[in-house]
Amino acid sequence: MKKTSTRLADGRELVYYDLRDDTVRDAVDRRPLERTVTTSEVRRDPLLGDSVAIASHRQGRTYHPPADQCPLCPSDGERLSEIPDSSYDVVVFENRFPSLAGDSGRCEVVCFTSDHDASFADLSEEQARLVLDAWTDRTSELSHLPSVEQVFCFENRGAEIGVTLGHPHGQIYAYPFTTPRTALMLRSLAAHKDATGGENLFDAGLDEELAGERVVLESEEWVAFVPYAAHWPYEVHLYPKRRVPDLLGLDEAARTEFPKVYLELLRRFDRIFGETEPPTPYISAWHQAPFGQLEEFEGVQRDDFALHLELFTIRRTSGKLKFLAGSESGMNVFINDVPPERAAERLREVASS
Repeated sequence: MKKTSTRLADGRELVYYDLRDDTVRDAVDRRPLERTVTTSEVRRDPLLGDSVAIASHRQGRTYHPPADQCPLCPSDGERLSEIPDSSYDVVVFENRFPSLAGDSGRCEVVCFTSDHDASFADLSEEQARLVLDAWTDRTSELSHLPSVEQVFCFENRGAEIGVTLGHPHGQIYAYPFTTPRTALMLRSLAAHKDATGGENLFDAGLDEELAGERVVLESEEWVAFVPYAAHWPYEVHLYPKRRVPDLLGLDEAARTEFPKVYLELLRRFDRIFGETEPPTPYISAWHQAPFGQLEEFEGVQRDDFALHLELFTIRRTSGKLKFLAGSESGMNVFINDVPPERAAERLREVASS
């Protein structure tokens, strides 16, 4: 992998990740952009104890542009985009309309391929490995920013999810706090460790799933399963078999095997509802340990956390979506219409031949 860092016309950082070491990236952003001004602010809810990002400048962000005006495609002649070069393998840049900025963190866009009509599932294993390397590098770089406590790499796919740009891409949020979902995991870790005299909750849960009926696929280094208490109709958790706290902890064997396993999972998601259905909308989310202090989670060390990816769709059956209505949105109590055991069975049925 070759990494080349440059700056866009308004001062935002852009990084090319290339498969070839001899690739030259010297294109200049020729757009007449003024320096980006953001109004991002993090406010803490004193009643719930969580944080909300207030970012009014995002109201003006690009919204469903036609393909020939996509800002994530390479620049072509006088058609100038966010990527100054005429081609790329993987590119990461600071979001022009970030939810988090400055002392409130940072947001980046990850373009998986220059092919506007592709998806992550269309990538080769070599390309998918490059994306993994980019995620890992950005996690490392962002973790050193003084305002950053947790790094979250994710992909939203599909208009049903709320995606406003059709080009295959993901995002990275670098939060200035430990997110509420991660905090819940850390509290559960601490409680289980105390109650069992030191047992790790992630390890115990993974052992239980490996012995059960909800495993979707398993390799030497990775296992994917539908969790016992899945929140979403089709939800898969992907774990490395050797517990590590973040992407930086993955060894070469796990990195080498990841593309094949992950691409197979994504392709199965696209086959769940049949060939005549539109591509399955999904969210793919990496959960990594925070880089901040963990004193409030008594007895828990950073290495107790287990890196994992959660992949889920809001489609519950052909032509029908799972909406977060009263119970889910109002009380955070999910109701799942698809038994996890049946979801796992279906995901095994649609394996590649």
